[in-house]
Amino acid sequence: MIHAMDGGLWLHRHLWYGHAMAHLVSTDRSRLIAWGHSAGLHASRLQYKPLKDPRTNERRDAWHWDLAGPSLPPPTVPRPPCHPPSPSLASTSDPAAPDER
Repeated sequence: MIHAMDGGLWLHRHLWYGHAMAHLVSTDRSRLIAWGHSAGLHASRLQYKPLKDPRTNERRDAWHWDLAGPSLPPPTVPRPPCHPPSPSLASTSDPAAPDER
């Protein structure tokens, strides 16, 4: 994130409803537009969202691209597959409830 605050491009990967996605973030709007143009993205898709600089706690102007599907660059290191929680971890009993035996 600090790299983005300094005008660099920061790729922040995450899952959205179980689908791989990323935000490409920067405080340098023209740099993001140039990258988007090279990737075939229309500038109207660029989103503005001020971010808090962790070094100063001040809000800074920042922009990001939402990247998913074919516009999402492949990870440099493969991620392990996401699995639903095991049945033993998805227990519906309340551990704080008194034992009813």
